[in-house]
Parts: sequence; structure tokens; C-alpha cells
Amino acid sequence: MRFSAFEILKQGLTGNKGWKPHWRSPEPKSHYDVIIVGGGGHGLATAFYLAKEHGITNVAVLEKGYIGGGNVGRNTTIVRANYGLEGNSQFYSHSLKLWENMEADFNFNAMHSQRGIINLFHSDGQRDAFARRGNMMISQGDDAILLDREGVREMLPYLDYEQTRFPIYGGLYHPRGGTARHDAVAWGYARGADMRGVDIIQNCEVQGIDIENGKVVGVQTSKGPIKCGKLGLVTAGRSSQTAAMAGMRLPIESHVLQAFVTEGLKPCVDHVVTYGMGHFYISQSDKGGLVFGGDLDFYASYAARGNLPMVEHVVEAGMTLMPMIGKARMLRSWGGIMDMSPDGSPIIDRTHIDGLYLNCGWCYGGFKAVPGSGFSMAHLMATGNHHAPAEKYRLSRFETGRGLMDEEATGAQHNLH
Repeated sequence: MRFSAFEILKQGLTGNKGWKPHWRSPEPKSHYDVIIVGGGGHGLATAFYLAKEHGITNVAVLEKGYIGGGNVGRNTTIVRANYGLEGNSQFYSHSLKLWENMEADFNFNAMHSQRGIINLFHSDGQRDAFARRGNMMISQGDDAILLDREGVREMLPYLDYEQTRFPIYGGLYHPRGGTARHDAVAWGYARGADMRGVDIIQNCEVQGIDIENGKVVGVQTSKGPIKCGKLGLVTAGRSSQTAAMAGMRLPIESHVLQAFVTEGLKPCVDHVVTYGMGHFYISQSDKGGLVFGGDLDFYASYAARGNLPMVEHVVEAGMTLMPMIGKARMLRSWGGIMDMSPDGSPIIDRTHIDGLYLNCGWCYGGFKAVPGSGFSMAHLMATGNHHAPAEKYRLSRFETGRGLMDEEATGAQHNLH
């Protein structure tokens, strides 16, 4: 069933009794050409683009829980392409172009809203850095506008411009950035993949990877063994655990990143705003809740929950930037498991095991990368060649030291990425 204005009218007039499930719930077949482990945004996008772009439809996505229940539903929903590092900048530019057309591709409303992002700066040095970043964005066809203090004040009058420690000097405005409904992105890609013949198998945990003579041949799951020609591991914060089943130790640490939402309020925050000195970012959802986050909890964990000191730290930054937030009641918080690479940039590559492919290390950039990640992963698995925007995301850079995305190799520093 395709969504359309006519279909909505028809169903509304007939009691909404004709809607069909968005995707099937099949039992796994004995063999697939491709198995994707992980039914989050990246895994579902990979399956979707394998079918759409390469005609590979004998594909299964194996998800140990339910669609939308992992990291793809545990983030602050920000979509942007305002990266400044060579390699990252090109990749996220490509991903944003896919964001702008994907709802038509999979015929589902992901509530993508290009409301614009403003990155604030608080010193002359930060202004220079953002000017360079903006110039790089413009040079590859993206949009960037450098605002002075009054330009920011006109758009964001509710901020504290006179804060003693970090006065606001201006901001870098990225009009095409914005937000999307996080779980709707997963549902849309699941729907689009299913429409093209992909099997989406929920509550199917992968418990082992079968390798014979250096080649992957299948997986052991909670629903029995399944054979495959190629296997893609797309499991975000669980990447180290799934790779260990194949005898691999990845250059990945898993950390908790918390996010928060307030009670519903009248529209007051029209853009996404990031605080350059406090690592605080905020937007307002379509339901009216203020959605915000900040730093990692800074300890390795596989638990999707955070600690209270970081809650206090994030709220302090929010109060410093925009004191009015203190009047809102926080409804809930949640934690996502972040797969953090040493240089703060992801990995999309084949492994030393024939037929085994890896997609991980997204650090702070996972949600906004969903379309680009899936497209590039699908291209690699289908053709054996790296997709140009993801050319630098090779696993070997951590072994050789060549091609590191951040020369300091000090992790996913928000000021660099």
C-alpha cells in the first residue's frame, strides 16, 4: 500500500480499517545472498539501497529486538552537513542530499524538517575556525552563512548574550540542516526495503558467525542457523561484541550518550542551536518538547542509561546559554550506546575475512549519517569497491597510522567534527 492524500481520505471515510502492516514478519529462509546484522537506521538503509540501487533483494536484516528500539530511536534527531574535516565533509554532504529525497524514495513521512542549524562561537579563534569550515562547506556546494552577534540575536533572541565567561560573538548558520523523527526514519527504510523484497526479521539475535576456510558462510541465530554469501555487521555500540564472534578485535570503545526532553511547550525554538563552549545542543520537537543533549558520560559501557552528574552538567550548560530553559520541566532522559573510534570518524570497509563487511565507529555522527552510510555500505557490498564519499573510512588506517581522519587521534572531539 502506498501512502497518498487520496489513500488517507479514503481510509478516513471508511473507518481506517484498510491499512496494512508497513512490513512483513517472515520467518528466516535457509539462505540469503546478503545478511545485515542490525536493524537500526544504518542496517535498514544498507538493505534498502542494496535493493534499490543494485537489485539485490535476497537480503535479510536480523534485529535482536524490534525496529526502532536501538540507537536509531535514542538520539537528538539532528541532521546536518557542516563538517570541516577532509573526508567527513564530503561524506556528510552526500548524506544530506539523500536526506532531502529519501521520503519520496520509501514513501513514508520521516518528518524531516530543514529548520536550520546555528553553531555559536564565543571567541575570535572560534570565529576564524567557523569561517574556514563555512568556506569548505560552500566550496563543495553546501550552504553556510557566517552571522555576527546581531545576526544571531535577530534569529535567537532568547539566548543570554552577556554571559560573563562565554559571551556570544556570532554563529555559523547552516540553513539546510535540521531534524527528523528518529524512529520514523527506521520505519521508512524498513518499509522501503520490505517493498523491494527484503526480509526484516525482528527478535532474531545473532549468536555466532560461521567461517570456513577464511570465508563467512552464515550465522547462528536464536531462530536457527542461516546461510549467506555476504555478511554485513552494522550494530553500532555493539560492534565490538558482534565482531568478536568472528575473532576480530575492533578499535572501538562503547560509551553512553544521554539525551533529554522537556514537557510540551508552544513553539519557541525554531532552529537547532549548538553551544560552542558548553557542548550543548537543543531543538524543539513537533510535539513541543525541547530535545537536548551534551557530552558523553565518559566511561565505557553497554548500558543504555546514563549517570546523574552528566545530567547536571548538561542542564548547567543549557541554563548558561538560555536561562529560560529553567522554567521547563524535564520529562525523561535516555541513553544511546555510542561506538567511538580513536580518530572520531567511522569505518565502512571489508574485513580480512572473505565476505564479511563492517560498518561502525560513528561517534557523534550516527543519526545524520544514516542515508549516506547505507548507500556507501551497499555500494561496497554490491560492487567490492569503496563509494567515493566514504573512501577514507577504511579499517586499515588504525593499523598503519596512515589516513587517520584526525591527526591528533584523540577521539571524537566535538570541536573538530
